[in-house]
Amino acid sequence: QVQLVESGGGLVQSGGSLKLSCTTSGFDFTKTVISWIRQAPGKEIDWVAGIDFGGTPTLANSVKGRFTISRDNAKSTAYLQMNSLQPADTAVYYCRATIRGQLTRGQGTQVTVIP
Repeated sequence: QVQLVESGGGLVQSGGSLKLSCTTSGFDFTKTVISWIRQAPGKEIDWVAGIDFGGTPTLANSVKGRFTISRDNAKSTAYLQMNSLQPADTAVYYCRATIRGQLTRGQGTQVTVIP
């Protein structure tokens, strides 16, 4: 059974940090590109970051210099380190991957940044 489970969200003050984890199972993580996306209330999904098989990251301009994406293939887990958080980063964060032709994401984890 394919699973992507996000964790690590929470409430943080502006300027603070959080580290999100995406723990996966049921597919070959080492051959799967992982992305982080987010959705704020009433807004469309916003792509945040992606990381390929070899660990090469790509980040949205809005988070460059503040967020870092990484992966641990031995643990089938991807991470999103978020620093210098701002209220505009408030959203539900999801990890997402295309697995066996299906775009799949987890249940999400809430990140709330207060001024």
